[in-house]
Amino acid sequence: MNTIHTDILICGAGAAGLTLAIDLARRDIPFLLIDQIAAPFAGSRGKGIQPRTLEIFEALDVADRMIAAGGPYPAQRHYHADGGYHDEVTVRATAATPDEPYGEPLMLPQYLTEGILRTRLAELGHAPRYGHALAGFEQDADGVTAQVQTIDGDITIRARYMVGADGGRSFVRKTLGVNFPGESLNARAVVADLTLSGLSRDVWHRWGSGPNQISLCPLQGTPLFQLQMPIPLEGEFDLTDAGIAAAIAERTGRTDIEIQAVHWRSDYAMSARLAERYQVGRIFLAGDAAHIHPPTGGQGLNTSVQDAWNLGWKLAAVVNGADASLLDSYEEERREIAAGMLGMATRLLDAARERGDLRRGREQQQLDLGYPDSSLSLDARAGYRAPDAPCVGASGQPLRLFSLLKSGDWIMLRYEPSTPPVFEARRGLRIIQVGAQAELRDPAGHLREAYGLRPGDIALLRPDGYLAALTTDECSPALAHYLDEKIF
Repeated sequence: MNTIHTDILICGAGAAGLTLAIDLARRDIPFLLIDQIAAPFAGSRGKGIQPRTLEIFEALDVADRMIAAGGPYPAQRHYHADGGYHDEVTVRATAATPDEPYGEPLMLPQYLTEGILRTRLAELGHAPRYGHALAGFEQDADGVTAQVQTIDGDITIRARYMVGADGGRSFVRKTLGVNFPGESLNARAVVADLTLSGLSRDVWHRWGSGPNQISLCPLQGTPLFQLQMPIPLEGEFDLTDAGIAAAIAERTGRTDIEIQAVHWRSDYAMSARLAERYQVGRIFLAGDAAHIHPPTGGQGLNTSVQDAWNLGWKLAAVVNGADASLLDSYEEERREIAAGMLGMATRLLDAARERGDLRRGREQQQLDLGYPDSSLSLDARAGYRAPDAPCVGASGQPLRLFSLLKSGDWIMLRYEPSTPPVFEARRGLRIIQVGAQAELRDPAGHLREAYGLRPGDIALLRPDGYLAALTTDECSPALAHYLDEKIF
């Protein structure tokens, strides 16, 4: 049997696996992306993309495509038993600001999100390999050997590292023997994508409360509605077209809602679980393989994408020569974030079940999450998201700071320096002078205000857009050691 060699094997071509693949592809890191399913996922499931995730998708050159394909969350229309209703804005939207260019979540069905990611991956010369089922693997000091079953026969893949992004029932996690503790949330629901008549598409329609509630949400960018409703914990539920139509009629009390077709449907029990480990040797867990969330708050897909965003540049750095200890920071940073997201999503589920409270705000947008306690955070102000800032180039053309982060490099900003740079250019590090006569200019003070910069300050930004250091001492031995150790 022939063996295929690569640097990274990614198992699972959902949002996490696709994001990781795009990040590796743009860094010219060899990889293979496989999935056991025969064709791409075709349902809505995760439909909310939070502002922080939109910033990541901007760096991957897909944010504008997604925004064009989707739309904002509509107000929710709550129907009363007497036939009346009231409308409520439940998803907070704020105006974009210089440091936060995306002010509200985007509604985009998961199958469209993943389709846009696959298109971007194709532009970079790669594609997922569907119908490739991971059957077993072993690792040693130098890499991972995976056995994969395909319709054309079994193959062997030899990789330096492997990532299990293969969902909540992760074969990778189970084979590694990583515990997945958590709890059942005593909630079971049906979600389905429908075409129907009888409802307007300008609001998200909701009826009832508690176990008898039901909602029909117009899916932006499509002619579909997404059905969501709780069902009993035990027993069979009729998921046929007729069964779904009957449930809608019973719970809404309406006879004018006509179902034309059910395009996708799922019956699932909700739980909250977190893997005890994210790394075992040369194998990593990401996305739902590492954490399972209830759907409330729109955190699952977003947390999964951000796992991949955190891991991608670190794998690339190690492949290119950085010390493998850099990879230890993946679990250190991401597991704590997932724990917080699980707690928040569970609280939101309780509020929705008990009080019908569906309001969403700043906490769900993930803009304030960071890694202040990480070993990669050099000082007390480090570890948080690097804000955007509208600046201008030397010729006066508009230039946003986020456009510089698209390079995937470390960025060192020397703000109004009075001395020549201490550090020389090196692979993966861009040193940018900021000042009235420099290559990057800050005439409106947006950069100064966002980062609290003073003349002579240094801001070091990680490749994933988090602040690594903010210092007044460019000659600091700690900064020099950090650069020598982390940047390749």
